[in-house]
Amino acid sequence: MPLVNVEHVTKEFVKGGHTIRPLDDASLAVERGDFVSLMGASGSGKSTLLNLIAGIDRPTAGRIEVADVEITTLSRTRLARWRAENVGYIFQMHNLIPVLTAYENVEMPLLLLPLSAGERQRRVAVALEAVSLTDRADHYPRQLSGGQEQRVGIARAIVASPTLVVADEPTGDLDAETSEQILVLLQRLNRELGMTLLMVTHDAMAAGIAARRLRLVQGKLIEVEPALAGSATGGVP
Repeated sequence: MPLVNVEHVTKEFVKGGHTIRPLDDASLAVERGDFVSLMGASGSGKSTLLNLIAGIDRPTAGRIEVADVEITTLSRTRLARWRAENVGYIFQMHNLIPVLTAYENVEMPLLLLPLSAGERQRRVAVALEAVSLTDRADHYPRQLSGGQEQRVGIARAIVASPTLVVADEPTGDLDAETSEQILVLLQRLNRELGMTLLMVTHDAMAAGIAARRLRLVQGKLIEVEPALAGSATGGVP
């Protein structure tokens, strides 16, 4: 059974009296431990699909299951709880809270879970170590580089050991060298920690880091030829 199962999903918006359909009967299966990249033109519905899978939005039609839970039928309260326990989200613009340290930003998702202070501390330490930022734990976002901020964002996404990590243009606001470092980090988290990753990107080079690539065209998902491991970043096959 796939970890993520998207079945015949359609999403419609009404704008200016017109119906826009970024997703049209789209289906997708993602296995546990997969690293999938999703490409497509601007406005093609990539982020829409990501948000549906992450339980941030609901489809107009169709069903979505993640780890055998049909999230499309959950109430708003249960869905919020499910997201906190199962989804880590990596944003393009980091979305760190300026008045909190790196440690406190990473700890934020854990405050929604029934964990002791000691367990929160242990998990934050592990997450910061995974992104090589232990020595920046007490730094504020303004004291970090763009790449370090994104690594804090990644630590925040993985700190609760989520079922699924989704990333929306995680290198879109970074220079080429820093982007490569972030992509190599994501590849390492997938390979060494077995994290299931679904990444939206408009950059074919960034998409090449994933083991599996999809393209969204006119509301439909199209499989792209298999990527060569490490081809986008020179990573170790």
